[in-house]
Amino acid sequence: MMKFATVLVMVAALSAGTAWAECRADRVELRNEAAQVRFDIELAVTPQERSRGLMFRESMPSRSGMLFIFDPPQPVAFWMKNTLIPLDMIFVDRAGTVTHVHEGAIPGDLTPIEGGDSVYAVLEINAGLAARYGIQPGTQMRHEVFSQGPAIWPC
Repeated sequence: MMKFATVLVMVAALSAGTAWAECRADRVELRNEAAQVRFDIELAVTPQERSRGLMFRESMPSRSGMLFIFDPPQPVAFWMKNTLIPLDMIFVDRAGTVTHVHEGAIPGDLTPIEGGDSVYAVLEINAGLAARYGIQPGTQMRHEVFSQGPAIWPC
């Protein structure tokens, strides 16, 4: 009986590890030396989706966000017009490497927040979470949108 229970625990642990490794359209994972974290996301791919972003939302669950995709990579700048919640913006290159983090974007602020010259994706999350998880340039992101490029952390 004890061996059977041990096998069940091992199978559950292996299954949990496999679930963590799966890439899903509605999830991003980030990792660095300090932490590994996942966020449930919405995708903003079309110009209309990117234009609306997180405007007019009064709240967002803690481990949620929106991933903006820019294909091909390009210079991008965001502003907080009609955005009601403070955000951290995480700018990522085609390989899935964080290149810039803007912490604490101010709701309603019209000041452009530039991300660099070759931005492929931007993850917006609740303000303060980038610092909490140590997300900084060099952090790696995994999502299926990076599967067609030189992903450092492939699916």
